[in-house]
Amino acid sequence: MLQQTQVATVKPYFERFMRALPTIEALAAADEQEVLRLWEGLGYYRRARQVHQAARRIVADYGGDFPRDRDAVLRLPGIGRYTAGAILSIAFDAREPILEANTTRLFTRLLAYRGDPTSAAGGRLLWAAAEAFLPPSSSGAFNQAMMELGSTICLPKGPCCDACPVATLCGARAQGIQGEIPAAKPKPPAEARREAAVLVRRRGRVLVLQWPDGQRWAGLWDFPRFEIRAQDSAALRAELVAGVARLTGVAIEPGQHRMTIRHGVTRFRITLECYEARFVERHAANRCPLAVRWLRPAELEDYPLSTTGRKLSRLLKPSPPAARGPTGATRRTGRRAGR
Repeated sequence: MLQQTQVATVKPYFERFMRALPTIEALAAADEQEVLRLWEGLGYYRRARQVHQAARRIVADYGGDFPRDRDAVLRLPGIGRYTAGAILSIAFDAREPILEANTTRLFTRLLAYRGDPTSAAGGRLLWAAAEAFLPPSSSGAFNQAMMELGSTICLPKGPCCDACPVATLCGARAQGIQGEIPAAKPKPPAEARREAAVLVRRRGRVLVLQWPDGQRWAGLWDFPRFEIRAQDSAALRAELVAGVARLTGVAIEPGQHRMTIRHGVTRFRITLECYEARFVERHAANRCPLAVRWLRPAELEDYPLSTTGRKLSRLLKPSPPAARGPTGATRRTGRRAGR
């Protein structure tokens, strides 16, 4: 959970997760949908699926005991060299190095390494340094101390060298270049993307689909969502109809625009427009490529959704009396558009 997520954010999720699934056996026996629902809101959902898969592997192959051999740990889903070293050193006091963002910066400065720490050569050098620095025992405490030193003292900007307990060993400080290394890598520009999410209603139920492996929110349920490009109302209407049909095999009558959400996902800066729609018919000739279900709004509480999907689900109780539709006309949300 702490990968790419701050401690303050993780804590309530961790506590809730452990109350529900307190052992490896309980996690292994859980349904993936339960795991994803407990993880909902943390993002990077591949982590949840991989920790679930790893628990099942540990129960099946190791009788529920976490393996202590590094190669066996590295074979578990979602575990790379850093995570393996962190688990083995902190949980079992194995003499294993770790290298993550904070310790990478710390070792780069201690060695006064001017190269790219993310390159193959830089990685080999820094992993070797991390291992060489390890004490004969208490490797877990040492690794945690190094991470803490990097996060609180050896800061990316304005490192607190006067308070650093290893300042006399720091090659970068000796050369006066601690503010220059490691060199910041330019971030690629965010790509603007416009998407639509469609709340399709039918007899008090709403249409949802489950994203398959390889998609942005694999394993999660969502409202039909797709990229749109239309600028005029007629073209937008056609895109909404075609997009829902392509994903679900359902024909719709588009309704009013409900809300717009702006958010970021990986390299995308997304403008998400949400529209109401009324079910018309199912296309008998269209084979639906995704798993789809018609759910009552209250049932969505039991399904894992993305953060934006959960926001949109709140629109289902109840609809506002009127809003502007994709054609620009004001529509009422009565029996036709609201059910």
